[in-house]
Amino acid sequence: MTVAEPAPAPAAAPVPPLATRARAVGGSPVRDILAVTARPEVINFAGGLPAPELFDRAGIASAFQEVLAHGPAQALQYSTTEGEPVLRAALAARVTARGLPTTPDDLIVTTGSQQALSLLATALLEPGDTVLVEDPCYLAALQVFGLADARVVAVPGDADGVDPAALEETVRRERPKLLYLVPTFQNPTGRTMPAPRREAIVAVAARAGLWIVEDDPYGELRYDGEPVPWLAALPGAEDRTVLLGSLSKVMAPGLRLGWLRAPAELRRACAVAKQAADLHTPTLNQLAAARYLDVLDTHVERVRSVYGARRDAMLAGLPGALPAGSRWSRPEGGMFLWARLPEPYDTVALLPRVVEENVAYVPGAPFYAGAPDPGTFRLCFVTQTPQEIAEGLRRLGRGLARGLTS
Repeated sequence: MTVAEPAPAPAAAPVPPLATRARAVGGSPVRDILAVTARPEVINFAGGLPAPELFDRAGIASAFQEVLAHGPAQALQYSTTEGEPVLRAALAARVTARGLPTTPDDLIVTTGSQQALSLLATALLEPGDTVLVEDPCYLAALQVFGLADARVVAVPGDADGVDPAALEETVRRERPKLLYLVPTFQNPTGRTMPAPRREAIVAVAARAGLWIVEDDPYGELRYDGEPVPWLAALPGAEDRTVLLGSLSKVMAPGLRLGWLRAPAELRRACAVAKQAADLHTPTLNQLAAARYLDVLDTHVERVRSVYGARRDAMLAGLPGALPAGSRWSRPEGGMFLWARLPEPYDTVALLPRVVEENVAYVPGAPFYAGAPDPGTFRLCFVTQTPQEIAEGLRRLGRGLARGLTS
């Protein structure tokens, strides 16, 4: 008896390619730098990470324990897409106390404010739509708009942010759908847009029929100066401004809790997009955060005190670390400081030499939607102690000197 040879396996066809948007939009250069510089001996000014030693571990643990002790069935169950009513009510009260009357129904709780950006892109943007941004701009927002197949156009500005006259001209030329701004303690520059500039920006948007997306993850981290009203709180902004907020920088980023405040029609569209994305933000995290908000202000005061001292330490050390002719921002709050080295310094080319000194920054180039300034870079000052900051700046100075002479 002969055994038949097995039939040859049919040739496998290649799998279809990734979507064009997935192939066109790269990963975060910040994440790439953090992966390279994860060694414990590296003083890392590159990340945008809150200081982990300041997390209120006991207070947050107590909030979770109380939720699980008194309402486990609710905490472990599915929830509504818009968010737990108790958290929305608490967030609405905080927003109202900061000068923008808000009801719980005005808000959607999101899985971090980054998700809010993605929901807005889904609800607002068609492929090819134009989005206006600051230059430089928050890097992950550029990723979101790229994945939405939007055209991203930078609006010229100055130390106070987007220039209103340049915005009006750009709107006339480009016919954009939305303007994305981080007007308070901006990432990456740390700058804050003054109140008169905000009023002028809102007036341009009102005349042009333009959505404004106002991202405010850092607004509660003010160390000096006077608070400036949200764009969303200004006359003429009511029907066209989306305000994004986050608990990541003031509570803990691992909880992934943010929120958006938007006019009703857009808010409903975002809720539908969120249903398709994740149904809802984790119930347990929402309920624990709602309990913790009762003591959040006390925690934020402690964080402000520590971060303010760290900002001051970085500002004190920069003159001795950077070459003559360098310039840098003096942020009134937030987490970041922006610096520019004189020609012929190129911060992308210099980064490997700097990392050899066991210190890291983020080159400015990835933050630009337009032509980058090669001499710019971002420093995060909140994660290290003043002593570590001083040592990191000494290493930075050595690395910059070596890089220019090599």
